[in-house]
Amino acid sequence: MKLKLKRVYEAASGEDGFRILVDRLWPRGVTREAARIDLWLKDAAPSPELRKWFNHESDKWDPFRASYLGELMQHPEKVALIREHAGKGRVTLVYGARDAEHNHALVLKEFLMSDKQVP
Repeated sequence: MKLKLKRVYEAASGEDGFRILVDRLWPRGVTREAARIDLWLKDAAPSPELRKWFNHESDKWDPFRASYLGELMQHPEKVALIREHAGKGRVTLVYGARDAEHNHALVLKEFLMSDKQVP
C-alpha cells in the first residue's frame, strides 16, 4: 500500500497520486481548486467529540491516538475507500493540522498500514 501524508497548505504535485482530505472540516483559507482534492472523507477523521477534546494539544497525544485507533477499529468501513484507492496506486492523505508529529492523519496511516484493519 502506497500511502503518504501531506498538509493541505503544501502545493499538490503529480507524485501525490490520489489526494484524499481526511479532515472533518474544510481547511481555512484554502480554495477547492488550490487543494486539488480528489475525495473528501469526513468520516475518516476522528469523531467531533474526540477532535474537540484533543484540540491539537501534544500532551494529550497518547490518549488521543489510542482513542482514535479504537474508533477506527470499531468502524473500519469508514476507511474502506482509502484502502480501495491505495490498492490501485499512490494515495496521499491530506490534512490541515500544523503539527506534523501529532495529528490524526499519522494515526490513520498507522491504522491502514497495520494488521488491525478488517478487509
